[in-house]
Amino acid sequence: MTSNSIASSSTAAQVVNNNAQFKGNIDSFELPWVEKYRPQLLKDIVGNEETVERLQLIANKGNMPHMIISGSPGIGKTTSVLCLAHELLGPAFKEGVLELNASDDRGIDVVRNKIKTFAQKKVTLPPGRHKIIILDEADSMTAGAQQALRRTMEIYSNTTRFALACNQSSKIIEPIQSRCAMLRYTKLTDKQVLQRLREVCEAENVKYTAEGLEALIFTAEGDMRQAINNLQSTWSGFGFVNDENVFKVCDQPHPVVVNAIIASCLQVNVDNALKGLHQLWRQGYSAVDIITTLFRVVKFYDGMPEYMKLDYIKEIGLTHMKILEGVTSLIQLGGLISRLCKMSMDSSAFTV
Repeated sequence: MTSNSIASSSTAAQVVNNNAQFKGNIDSFELPWVEKYRPQLLKDIVGNEETVERLQLIANKGNMPHMIISGSPGIGKTTSVLCLAHELLGPAFKEGVLELNASDDRGIDVVRNKIKTFAQKKVTLPPGRHKIIILDEADSMTAGAQQALRRTMEIYSNTTRFALACNQSSKIIEPIQSRCAMLRYTKLTDKQVLQRLREVCEAENVKYTAEGLEALIFTAEGDMRQAINNLQSTWSGFGFVNDENVFKVCDQPHPVVVNAIIASCLQVNVDNALKGLHQLWRQGYSAVDIITTLFRVVKFYDGMPEYMKLDYIKEIGLTHMKILEGVTSLIQLGGLISRLCKMSMDSSAFTV
């Protein structure tokens, strides 16, 4: 054997070893917490109790209708359908379920080929059960694909049931809506999100403060997926979950600073309010970040009369509209602060 062949064989062996080591590293990676703690049974789902009870009745009786589940992102729509499929099909789940996400190509060809092929496939299922096709983000399907899907739902309804998860049910064509049971999910309450965050913290031995969990709830806005992802990011990055670390990870203005700006506006202290605004601007927050946090802080601000809160929200909304149109300068935000201060002034000061 020549020296060149010996060298090439040793190099190949090294590549194989490197690949094996790399594969071992991948296998050793932990699942994201949002997947690791995803509920497997309907009884473990947090929030939307009435809708989940309806799904539990379907699971007990075994006769699942075509259904559309609509609601905001991260509140358990897809998880609910997967849990229902697990309880209906048991060990036959892998063979009896086809799940397609918005990341997949879901034009008319996919409906005609992939979905139709699965609907025609013979699968051994428990008595009285049907194959289940889950279409996540169904509102992003093209109109042509939805028209083709309507016919497929009719032809194979004896063997296959469809579950469509979407953010806006109005984007599903009416012929499909009329063939489905409609289930609507609402955002989770702060208490429900807090309960699950505490469970995850306990399971992962996460060190946290009460203010840290409050910050996670504030940034999540009722989105459980967002809350758990932010929790894992904060714990991985800082090793401790407090409010300061959470807002650094989420890159949102700290509500305490925004709260001080609103308080200064209520006291008609323009200089202090603008000082807080400039502080946020120097930290690199965009106009959209600042205006969004302003709205959320005003919405839950204690001690502000209701009529004034409505006036503040109206003014913030008008400025938000201008910012979304592209006017994202500091002057725009400064003008908002001055108008908020003017609202808090005594009207008699403007009379001549």
